[in-house]
Amino acid sequence: MKIQKKQKNKFSLVQEYKKSFNYLRESKNFIFSIVALFFIFALIGFFVPLPEVLSKELILMLKKLLGGLEGLSSFGMIKFIFLNNLQSSFAGLFLGLFFGIVPIIVTLVNGFILGFVARIAVNADGIFALWKVFPHGIFELPAVFISLGLGVKFGTFIFNKKIFESFKDYLWNSLRVFILIVVPLLIISAIIEGSLISFFS
Repeated sequence: MKIQKKQKNKFSLVQEYKKSFNYLRESKNFIFSIVALFFIFALIGFFVPLPEVLSKELILMLKKLLGGLEGLSSFGMIKFIFLNNLQSSFAGLFLGLFFGIVPIIVTLVNGFILGFVARIAVNADGIFALWKVFPHGIFELPAVFISLGLGVKFGTFIFNKKIFESFKDYLWNSLRVFILIVVPLLIISAIIEGSLISFFS
């Protein structure tokens, strides 16, 4: 009996990944909803021009953000991008605790900003400028969508009958997915993006 109990409690990375993917499947409606909202607001950001004053303020904010990359080595850029994305994804997921409001707001804002930046890039360099963001977006966007989608789901624990059990279930499953799936995607994305910025700068 003791041997069997030890075997049951033995950690298995394969099993942890299975649990993670199962939770993603259970949460697919939340994730797909985030994807839809993101791209709707990206289209709005692309096709609906902002007033000049707001446009200048947003451009200034983005320049300040990118200013953190100046003078960094390739490794420094990768580290900066990874930590920035990690912080944003973590906050988007776990601040969903408050009825899922924060990840929805983050989705709308980031979607609009992406569309806004895409319009500036296309106006400056043509439609092919969008291909510059495509490589790292393959990994970064899924990581972001997963975090925000699970963040919205996290906020629904309050509506379940067994509130405390739902809270624990959503918390541990979200943490597992974040560590095993989101973090590796963000690492790959940061390596690609940091390397491309160093290469083209």
